Amino acid sequence: MADVLKSFLFIAVELTILFFFISLIIGLVQGYIPYEKMERTLAGKNKFLAGLFALFFAFVTPFCSCSTIPVVVNMLRNKIPFSIVMVFLFASPVLDPTILTIMGVILGWKVTLIYILITASLSLVIGFTLEAFGFERSVKNVMLTGFEPRTKKFDFRSSLKETMKLMKSVLPYLLIGAAVGAVIHGLVPTEWIARWFGHDAWWLIPVAAIVGIPLYIRLSSMIPISQVLILKGMALGPVMAMMISSAGASLPELILLKSIFKKELVIAFVMSVISMSTISGFIFYLI
Repeated sequence: MADVLKSFLFIAVELTILFFFISLIIGLVQGYIPYEKMERTLAGKNKFLAGLFALFFAFVTPFCSCSTIPVVVNMLRNKIPFSIVMVFLFASPVLDPTILTIMGVILGWKVTLIYILITASLSLVIGFTLEAFGFERSVKNVMLTGFEPRTKKFDFRSSLKETMKLMKSVLPYLLIGAAVGAVIHGLVPTEWIARWFGHDAWWLIPVAAIVGIPLYIRLSSMIPISQVLILKGMALGPVMAMMISSAGASLPELILLKSIFKKELVIAFVMSVISMSTISGFIFYLI
């Protein structure tokens, strides 16, 4: 129980600090970003190029699934097209340079290149598909209102005020998510996973994709966990499915998303992450 409490405190403090400073920095930088020009580019007729730009932005912002949320909120507030925001939301955690380095070292750079192509392509497909099915209506209006254009570039007081307002609305969800994530993270042993998923069977891939989401595997833990799973005989397909699902979504992130998305969009997000990780796992299984 002491380990669970320690894990909760660590996750809660880390996420709170990340959320606060990322939101504050973005708020300060907003005054220098030509959003009108960016919006014209991202909202142009060539949505494919806009999607590629979102992928590039996701790659150069190595955030975990939770710390991506403040960026998503600010993109929505600045009326970036929903499909482009969704591309970023799916791509940012799974295209993290840390994960790519892990795969390059453990699984080889050929596997890493295939991983990049798969996750980038699926992020584009999922982002545009969600918009095509009208999920933009499932964004809560409360997160999209009350944003006033800056009258001057550097405005620390306004940025701090906006950040504190955002923190006040999100902090309860963050603490609940940290508590749930800490309990599962501390009570689900790696050995149990390896014992049940250490077989080369196709049905393990979708199961691993589903199991990976509540595990909340931190990026700093990916190397030792992946090494243990592979050494204990876990097949490549399930390993990749679990890595992608655990990086792409976590319980703390889902609780945070619930504060800005309606239930149907949160469900669609979970199903999309599971689909992405499952498809990726099957591709690696066939390879």
